[in-house]
Amino acid sequence: MKEIFKNHKTYHISLLLLAGPMILSNISVPLLGLVDTAVIGHLSEAHFLAGIALGSGSISLLFWLASFLRMSATGVLAQSFGAKNWPRLQQQLLASLLIAWTFSISLILLSPWLLDSIKVLSNASPDVFAQAKSYFEIRIFSAPAAMTNLVLLGLMLGMQYGKGPFYLLLFTNITNIILDVLFVIGFGWQVAGAAWASVIADYMALLVAVVLIKKQLAQHQVHWRWLLPNKAQFLALLSLNRDIFIRSLLLQLCFSFMTFYGARLGETTLAVNAVLLNFLMLVSFALDGIAYAAEAKVGQAKGENSEAKVKIWVNLSLFWGAVFALLYSLIFAVFGLSIVKLLTNIPEVISASKAYLFWLILLPLLAMWCFIFDGIFVGLTRAQDMRNSMFFSAVFGFMVPIWLTLEHENHGLWFAMSCFMLLRGVTLVYRYRQIQRQGLLLQ
Repeated sequence: MKEIFKNHKTYHISLLLLAGPMILSNISVPLLGLVDTAVIGHLSEAHFLAGIALGSGSISLLFWLASFLRMSATGVLAQSFGAKNWPRLQQQLLASLLIAWTFSISLILLSPWLLDSIKVLSNASPDVFAQAKSYFEIRIFSAPAAMTNLVLLGLMLGMQYGKGPFYLLLFTNITNIILDVLFVIGFGWQVAGAAWASVIADYMALLVAVVLIKKQLAQHQVHWRWLLPNKAQFLALLSLNRDIFIRSLLLQLCFSFMTFYGARLGETTLAVNAVLLNFLMLVSFALDGIAYAAEAKVGQAKGENSEAKVKIWVNLSLFWGAVFALLYSLIFAVFGLSIVKLLTNIPEVISASKAYLFWLILLPLLAMWCFIFDGIFVGLTRAQDMRNSMFFSAVFGFMVPIWLTLEHENHGLWFAMSCFMLLRGVTLVYRYRQIQRQGLLLQ
């Protein structure tokens, strides 16, 4: 333990300086949802709130699935940054942007069919669906800006510019909050006002992102040129995005199954799980921050063709991941019930939650490995391994445990989620050691 600090103190500082702003960025994101809910929640009818919950939830799912754009961009651009290969960085950036624009335009073109699917799956009342449709039809036009921003976030991380994403997300959220209040309360635009606030905030954030990146490129004396990627580069990046997208889709399916299966167990169980999943969101604030830093640092080390540095960043990322995981477990053990009471004041939900808190105490320790190794594998741009790990874990770590523990109902569900998180980490650790033994870390 002493050797880790003694020999790599500057590495620790560098990792935390990159992770810190990302952790703060992660914390700022839920604040926007709270403001949206608070502003719409003070309108006269409940269907406004239900409508924005359905509409924004659907958009959030689509945009979350697009996170593959940021992850793939971070990995390849960090490697080009590490190699100081500026023409390749610009080619890969343009390739990433082309994929992002294609994906976002496809979402807009498919939006009528997506709305039909939302209507069928949600079985919402006509009033609620009308509000959700109003929100969705406006907000979907922010897709080009939102997808471009994901790629530019990847570039910032790849260039080790941790403050950039923090400034960008802070600006986006503050702008969105101000416009929310102005459009919904000031102008009386109701749900449509909340949608327009988000659209305008996304496009204003894009302008800010371009300014930040221009300054960052100038700092490294990079003169921007629109360099077209060659066919091999584009196909390789397309393959990388495909595998990360499949991995993200499988992950979302497991979480969605947990919600829908919980609903079959009754309203109280559904409410309990909704509250307890917030604990996992709290865990992700810090562990995702460390994982993002690992993406950038490992990617840079691979670009520098330094296996020794790759190993250092892997070890330090795991160290800080373990520190935060232990801290979360201690906090949940001591204050778990108090956190539940902050999230809900419904007596039956609070009472029922007590039986499941021990799963939340274990979860940070079980999930730490998959969070950090996801970041490591993004940095190594080994998306196929991530996809295979996720598929294996979804089947044998999630679906099989659920089938084996059906009689235990919600405890079986949380057992399956714990197995799923653990097996994701175990499979990635096993694959990493294989790659290391075979001398393939830099390939």
